[in-house]
Amino acid sequence: MSSRRVALKAVDWLAFGERVPPNQRAMFNALKTRSDALTSRLTSLPEKPLAIDWNYYRKMIEKPGMVDEFEKKYNALKIPEPIDTQVEKINAQEQEANESAQNYCQASKERISKYELELTKVKNMVPFDQMTIDDLNQAFPETKLDKEKYPYWPHKPINEL
Repeated sequence: MSSRRVALKAVDWLAFGERVPPNQRAMFNALKTRSDALTSRLTSLPEKPLAIDWNYYRKMIEKPGMVDEFEKKYNALKIPEPIDTQVEKINAQEQEANESAQNYCQASKERISKYELELTKVKNMVPFDQMTIDDLNQAFPETKLDKEKYPYWPHKPINEL
C-alpha cells in the first residue's frame, strides 16, 4: 500500500527545479530534502502492519476474555483512508491551463511572424536621413497628411479663429 501511495505522488523534481527562480533555490532544496526524507520513511514501512500474536497474549494475561475482546475490537477497527475529491478539479484546471498555454503560444507565434515582417520592412527601408516626404508617406502611411479631413493644416481656417 505504501508503494502504491508513493507511486501516485511521484514528483518530477528536475522539471520542478528548472522552474524555481534563483532567489528561491534554498527553499526548493529544503522542500526536496524534506520530501525525500518522508518518502524514504514511507517506503521503509511494510505494506501491512505486523500480525499480532493473540495466542501469546492469551497465555500471558490471566483475565479470561480480555484478549478475545481486544482481538475482536482490533479486527473490527477500520481506519478510513481519505477520499481524494479534488483530483478531478485539479485535472480540469491542468487541462484548462494547458489549453490556455497552447492558445498563448499560438498567438505569440502569430505576433512574432507579424513583428518579423515589420522588422524586415524596417531593415529594407531607406535610412531616415536620406528619406523624402514621399518615402516617409510610403513607408508609414499613417503619417500622411489627410488634406480632406485637415485642408488647412497646420493652420486653422479663418472662421475658426
